[in-house]
Amino acid sequence: MKLLRYTINFGQGYIDFYIFLTKNMQTILIAGAGKSSIYLIQYLLTHAARNKWKVIVADGDENAIAEKIKKSPYAEAAVIDISKASDREPLVKRADIVVSLMPPHLHIHLAKDCLKHKKNLITSSYISEEMREMDKAVKEAGLMFMCEMGLDPGIDHMTANKIIHSIHRVAGVIISFKSYCGGLIAPESDNNPWHYKFSWNPKNVISAGLGGAKYLSAGKEVDVPYEKMFENNKKVKVGDLGMLAYYPNRDSLRYLDIYDVPDIKTFMRATLRHPSFCKGWNAIISLGLTAQDDAFDTKGFTYASFLKQKTGLKDKTPLQQHVAKKLGVAEDDKVMSMLQWLGLFEEISLKPGKFSSADILLDLLLEKWKMASIEKDMVAMQHEIEYMHKDKKIKLTSSMVIKGENREYSAMAQTVGLPIAILARLVLTKKVKPPTGVILPIMASIYRPVLTELSHHGIVFTEEVE
Repeated sequence: MKLLRYTINFGQGYIDFYIFLTKNMQTILIAGAGKSSIYLIQYLLTHAARNKWKVIVADGDENAIAEKIKKSPYAEAAVIDISKASDREPLVKRADIVVSLMPPHLHIHLAKDCLKHKKNLITSSYISEEMREMDKAVKEAGLMFMCEMGLDPGIDHMTANKIIHSIHRVAGVIISFKSYCGGLIAPESDNNPWHYKFSWNPKNVISAGLGGAKYLSAGKEVDVPYEKMFENNKKVKVGDLGMLAYYPNRDSLRYLDIYDVPDIKTFMRATLRHPSFCKGWNAIISLGLTAQDDAFDTKGFTYASFLKQKTGLKDKTPLQQHVAKKLGVAEDDKVMSMLQWLGLFEEISLKPGKFSSADILLDLLLEKWKMASIEKDMVAMQHEIEYMHKDKKIKLTSSMVIKGENREYSAMAQTVGLPIAILARLVLTKKVKPPTGVILPIMASIYRPVLTELSHHGIVFTEEVE
């Protein structure tokens, strides 16, 4: 706050006027108040008092906003339909920086508004083709559209490139890069045969791998179709967690040039799960239960009758026997007990309506894989990098495992939200000069300060070299 004195001559004397000027308040727009937003919102509200910020939280769910902002005097709730420009654009126009935790397909609305009104943007999702096409215009406008700034993608990019750049500095030649990450259930809260519960967007779990995956192995490009994604998964030892299964994550090849590893022979980004989960999910896919392009009128349906119709059972063969034969396993196989635990063979009524197989499965899993309020999730990430240095082959393993506090304050929310929040603060306080374009956090000017602060929040990696 500044006190200015103005002296004005009225002809018969001078009068002093004192005017108090307050610093212009910066405004942050956060679009999305879902599962992953709590640490992001609370971090920015904590820093709002010191920096005189206004934090606008926009979402379609008024209760979700209220739960996150806790009546903070620095927060403003905005209940909007993000797809409506009349709801969205006035908020973007007010903001000094925009953060989006909306579903991926909705980022583009905010991106177009940000370009129009010259606002920097940070998102947690993969760069879409629509967003990528905006790169030239964003650069010309001198703006930063920082994408993939969460956990995976996000922390994985920053930590991996920190290692890669350090190897380049000593003239090392990287020949293999494997990066694994998984949102899992903490061991003390693991009490079901799938060893899994929802800690992030359930719909994303259902659709995981739908587009197949590509990666580089021993110099050859490997293309994995969705139907084979969870079949015979390989395993990797992760810290003290023991052996976990992994499956390739999307198109790893698109990161080859971005990561600047021209001599590499193996390059793969992968998702971690427990081995039994992958076997069970492979069965789910084989039965067609993740299909989104079919439709069932579920009035009068039970899970058992749905599964009969879905799998083409028309005679009096017992359902479990029929399913086991279809999967090519014994009736007492562990996979069958996992399907039974879900309730797929039960005469439990479905909610009436017209739904796809994926919708029906999701409705079931929302109940079966729901975390209790006191339960804890866990995030595990590991990079394995092999490189040549002075004719010697070296393997570096960098690992992070952290647990959440409970369902609300989850490890997933912390690792997705904090990198975004930290970058927003660094930009607003001019501690970081925003790089321009539609970009990823792979530059040292971004990952160094962000990773340093993440370490103060307990998000740290341990390294082993052999």
